[in-house]
Amino acid sequence: MSKMNRILHLSLLLAALLSPGSRSSGADPDFESVRNETVSTLVGLIRIDTTNPPGNETKAAAYLKSLLDQDGIPSEILEKAPGRGNLVARIRGNGKKRPLLLMGHTDVVGVESKKWTVDPFAGVIQDGYIYGRGALDDKGMTAVCFQVFRMLKRLGVTLERDVIFLAEAAEEGSPTEGIDFMVAKHWDKIDCEFALNEGGSMVTTNGVVQYVGVATTEKVPRLVFLSAKGVSGHGSRPRVDNAIVHLCSAVAKVGEWQPPMRLNETTRTFFDRLARISPPNEAFLYRNLEDPAIGSLVQDKLRASHPGYNSMLRTSISPNIIRSGFRYNVIPADATATLDVRWLPDENVEEFIATLKRIINDPAIEITLAEPGSRKPAQPSSIQTEMFKTLEKVQQQMFPGAVTLPTMLTGATDSAQLREKGVHAYGLGSLIAEEDSSRVHGNDERIHIEGMGKFVEFVYRSVIAIAATP
Repeated sequence: MSKMNRILHLSLLLAALLSPGSRSSGADPDFESVRNETVSTLVGLIRIDTTNPPGNETKAAAYLKSLLDQDGIPSEILEKAPGRGNLVARIRGNGKKRPLLLMGHTDVVGVESKKWTVDPFAGVIQDGYIYGRGALDDKGMTAVCFQVFRMLKRLGVTLERDVIFLAEAAEEGSPTEGIDFMVAKHWDKIDCEFALNEGGSMVTTNGVVQYVGVATTEKVPRLVFLSAKGVSGHGSRPRVDNAIVHLCSAVAKVGEWQPPMRLNETTRTFFDRLARISPPNEAFLYRNLEDPAIGSLVQDKLRASHPGYNSMLRTSISPNIIRSGFRYNVIPADATATLDVRWLPDENVEEFIATLKRIINDPAIEITLAEPGSRKPAQPSSIQTEMFKTLEKVQQQMFPGAVTLPTMLTGATDSAQLREKGVHAYGLGSLIAEEDSSRVHGNDERIHIEGMGKFVEFVYRSVIAIAATP
């Protein structure tokens, strides 16, 4: 090859490498600018009141659609009911691998405005935080996934799999207009191999990431009702069949009972890895959960000190509502307690109810199950997949002193419906200090700006590693 031809060849090669259409991962983006734009998007989302009910998620979907229009990314809003819009967009890959779904929900729970120190729908920025309803649940996640999705288009990343973005409606409560609608009527638009959704967190201590929690499964919520009937009468003549007395006795027995512990792949790995980064006294508990000699004592200790961890070990029961009576001097004819039961994914419900009857041991108490919701038991997302291993690898690169912990959510997300369809869905979340975790659904909900910047980078690097052409 002549010198001139070599120069021409190198010039063409350099041009090809720098061409947006042929870029895979390329040089690192300016993550400071990326963070600032994500903040702007999140503030805009918070300022759209999507309290559910009634939701009004179409307003948020239209806002995000207008930003995608600026980037030349086609998108559509799908509604089952007026105002309950789900936004879907797709960036095409070469089809060598099945799609990746990036998702978040745009509806939020209600607020007690008088108990907030700021306007919950103003997106106030102060002291390094963004305050507002949905900052953590789940407009923060939605904004992060949205930002990463836009970056793929702007940077011209060549993909081996389609990347889909979904901003869904109606997660907080009944998901009829949200994920249920999308799965039943528009599955072809979101069908995927892997999904990244809400449900995890990057837990920090003194600003240092201790672990990256990735939700791989979750418990199944279903209400159980205890009811008792008696004979009504005058309060001055107490009766042995008083419905309240029988009900309260039953509730007390349920409250004292610990359903048996049962670990699965996710929770066994969680406690094994958690022990590696915990103080010795706590590590001792996590390592001895199954010890036949002291396991029950260890579990009792965990029940008192870490109720969240204890709930990961077993099906949990929380008596949350008792209804009876209408006047202080009238013996009520009936009484009902509502139990918030979070079943392990593989729980045998019939056997569990039979055990509950034996524990209560009172023929005056009737036990009934609420109808099952749309979030049904499903196989946990595996920790052996390419997606989970990618998340681990990126965690090790970005936070080398931390560990990746697969977690089982004690709450519920719309990943359940995806897992039922065979999708490996993984829950992620931004950097969060332990003291801020209680702000989810609480007053003065907020997200740390620098932490969110790290979260955007984490998701971006993970998406590039799993979806971009090597």
